[in-house]
Amino acid sequence: MNVEAGLRQGAEGVVATMRAIGIDVGQYRLSLYSVFSTVVVAILLYIAVRLAMRAIKWLLRRNKQIDDTQRLLTEKLIAIALFTLALLFGIDLLGIDLTALAVFSGAAGLAIGFGLQKTVGNLIAGIILLMDRSIKPGDVIVVGDGSSMGSSATINGIPNVGRVAKIGVRAVSVVTRDGKKHLIPNELLMTQPVENWSYSSRDVRVRMRVPVAYDCDLRVAQAIMVETAKANPRILADPEPVVWITAFGERAIEHELRYWISDPEAGLGNIQGEVFLTIWDRFREAGVRVPYPRTDVRVLADEGEVNP
Repeated sequence: MNVEAGLRQGAEGVVATMRAIGIDVGQYRLSLYSVFSTVVVAILLYIAVRLAMRAIKWLLRRNKQIDDTQRLLTEKLIAIALFTLALLFGIDLLGIDLTALAVFSGAAGLAIGFGLQKTVGNLIAGIILLMDRSIKPGDVIVVGDGSSMGSSATINGIPNVGRVAKIGVRAVSVVTRDGKKHLIPNELLMTQPVENWSYSSRDVRVRMRVPVAYDCDLRVAQAIMVETAKANPRILADPEPVVWITAFGERAIEHELRYWISDPEAGLGNIQGEVFLTIWDRFREAGVRVPYPRTDVRVLADEGEVNP
């Protein structure tokens, strides 16, 4: 009992000392004890909310009846509710009189409102995106003109696409084909045009321009293009690859090879490169020529010049 009484007296002495250290702000006193208790309560509540969120995420991941978008939306809504309840509980636990801070909180709230306008807008936009399921983790998208993901909409004729890795509170994380991760604000996805290649179906049609010389057998060349596309494992068999004549050019008959793939996040340039190289090898074996640009220069003698 003596030890317990000594510890109690020591703790009371420390508390009294911490209460004595402080400053007076008008009719209120800001002491070291109040600051210390506020920090301790904030840390404990934060840990409690994090543990509760971890348990909720574990339970939601075990529920197979909801998809990833519904799970992510539920997690965000529960997180907002838990942090709000923790804030109100902490204020009540510390005994903070909000009426005494009405004037200050009004001015501070106005300043914070202007400062966090974009943040709140992005938060609401993220919730809307998850609710209408227009963009989901794993989707392949093109935002606006492509400048949001670091470059123009097309690179050498290939759209600058990216895979949605995560939908956060403030921004959507998009990983492009070059491996760079871009954070696009949620509000931007609500105000700019967005091409979602995975919204209704993951299948994407690829078009390739293939010129063939005039003196070649066009039916043989077309058969080679279609067979090459069908032999590639990434190209879908249904719909079947097709090839069409699109124009009679100055030096070549223009063809367009069209085929479908179901994994655009794996890259468009690589699949086109593989098909082009195989077509080139098959053309050389079959004697089909791909014309190259050429300029003919004819030198005409002047009418007044006399040939020796």
